[in-house]
Amino acid sequence: MKLDRKEILAALETISVAGEGKNMVESGVVQHVLTFGDEVVVDITLHNPALHIKKRAEVDIMKVIHEKVYEKAKVKVNVKVETPEKPEIKGKSIPGISNIIAVSSGKGGVGKSTVTANLAVTLANMGFKVGVLDADIYGPSMPIMFDVEKSKPISVEVEGKSKMKPIVSYGVELLSIGFFTSPDQAVIWRGPMASKALNQMIFDADWGALDFLLLDLPPGTGDIHLSLLQSLPITGAVVVSTPQAVALADAKKGVSMFMAESINVPVLGIVENMAYFTPEELPENKYYIFGQEGAKNLASDLEVPFLGEVPIVQSIREAGDYGRPAALQEGSLVAEAFVNIARNTVEQVVKRNDSLPPTEAVKITTMAGCSAVKN
Repeated sequence: MKLDRKEILAALETISVAGEGKNMVESGVVQHVLTFGDEVVVDITLHNPALHIKKRAEVDIMKVIHEKVYEKAKVKVNVKVETPEKPEIKGKSIPGISNIIAVSSGKGGVGKSTVTANLAVTLANMGFKVGVLDADIYGPSMPIMFDVEKSKPISVEVEGKSKMKPIVSYGVELLSIGFFTSPDQAVIWRGPMASKALNQMIFDADWGALDFLLLDLPPGTGDIHLSLLQSLPITGAVVVSTPQAVALADAKKGVSMFMAESINVPVLGIVENMAYFTPEELPENKYYIFGQEGAKNLASDLEVPFLGEVPIVQSIREAGDYGRPAALQEGSLVAEAFVNIARNTVEQVVKRNDSLPPTEAVKITTMAGCSAVKN
């Protein structure tokens, strides 16, 4: 019996590859169908390398041809697997620093620096080696939050070069422009000067071996952000927002900056700060002063992970002012919240490192945008 190619294609239109919605012909899985008398050769291309998917496709093709075309047909299926390339993130690593996490916010006043400080001490308490670079050049607050306002980094010699030794507080290594200016002195610098200062704190510092270097970025999306993206291979970004609509609108812009094709830094997730207020005398009551689950819903809309929420607790403000991050209060509601956020952040970093190559710096090529460094 001579087999009809059109009949075979019609039969293949009734089946699909496991996990895909379209049929084999419509989805482009079937590449060629050749007939020679009672013999038929079907060439297919799959995008899933799993062996069971391949075997299932072969069996389904043979079965449908035998049932709908000719039961004694001699069927041969050639399978080619083409796995899609992983999206490439740009960059080269800095010796000794495993992961660099940018903590960002779309606008000021949402608690970005507070989240950075508490996340840092929580990660340190979990056994990780952690550093914090206070990149908020015009409003450095880390020296106050870590109670090291009067400290000054010392110079050490490393492999014949003079480098700054970060200040260590609560097990966290710390560098900030606040160490080099008077508390009453405003930093009135243009972008290039601020960028140069940041580069010195990054590359002229003896950070040693770190599991995580957290960057406390300035609010918004501007010159400092681009300078850091030029200088550092960012592992991923954490965006902080309150549930308030105004803050969420700016947080969305912050996420879109990192996800822009020319920058392409993975967003590890969103943290909702000031999520709700619980009076100490009524621990079961929650009052959603700035709105309910706004950042959580934003994370869902943007398809990025939600890392957790931090309630409005007076001790967080007091601890920050007195230079002892509130996450150090073991067993407290705040400590539990930051342990949850830290675990989720580490989980997202592990997933990101498993699925994406190391990051590269971004090269500014025009006034209008960025492009990847070409090595």
